[in-house]
Amino acid sequence: MNEPQVADSSLLGIGLYTVPEVSRLTGVSQARLRRWLRGYTYRSGDAPVTSRPVWQRQLSEIDSTLGLGFLDLMEARFVDAFRKAAVPWRVIRLCAERAREIVGTDHPFSSQRFRTDGRTIFAESVDQAGEPRLLDLVKSQFAFARVIAPSLYAGIEFSNRDMPLRWWPLGQTTPVVIDPARSFGQPIVNTSGIPTAVLADAVAAEGSVAKVARIYQVPPRSVHAALRFEQQVAERLAA
Repeated sequence: MNEPQVADSSLLGIGLYTVPEVSRLTGVSQARLRRWLRGYTYRSGDAPVTSRPVWQRQLSEIDSTLGLGFLDLMEARFVDAFRKAAVPWRVIRLCAERAREIVGTDHPFSSQRFRTDGRTIFAESVDQAGEPRLLDLVKSQFAFARVIAPSLYAGIEFSNRDMPLRWWPLGQTTPVVIDPARSFGQPIVNTSGIPTAVLADAVAAEGSVAKVARIYQVPPRSVHAALRFEQQVAERLAA
């Protein structure tokens, strides 16, 4: 499948992230993200083996620099969950292929359809791969929930085509949103559109939430939410 070509004027609504930015928002290392997105080659005995990209990213490379879209950000979270659950790459790839057929998108894991059909897709992929350890796991009623935690879908707002529209990383009652149609998908305070990083840096410089709220003309609640989000990101990176 050829990579989709996305013109600069078409980036609105897709989001635009660098690998370091996706790493910051997901907690997945930059090296792992690059391997997942570009594929890699390793040796098995005397023969080189090429591992293809895990999914088809939204944007082409520009001057050899990886650009990622909002759906790539979402997909990285789910692939990371599979890996943290020690699911072998063969199973992940089979699962992705089957899910693409059913969901009809290059980013199937983060779709709402996968939330409902994923258990069956996962079980079929494990069976096809012949993984004895996971075959026992699949027999459990709660097997899939152990691999893909419900919290991964928490805060994701879906379109009528069951694809992620925007992500509320602290929940929809907290005014921090990652929306590819706004600020190219950077984390912002919903009411004002001010990036959370700007508000957090301002508090660090001014030493006062109330003062920053007055300067940027936003409710103190929004500043507190921005601080909370940026602190969680920092803690994830430090872990």
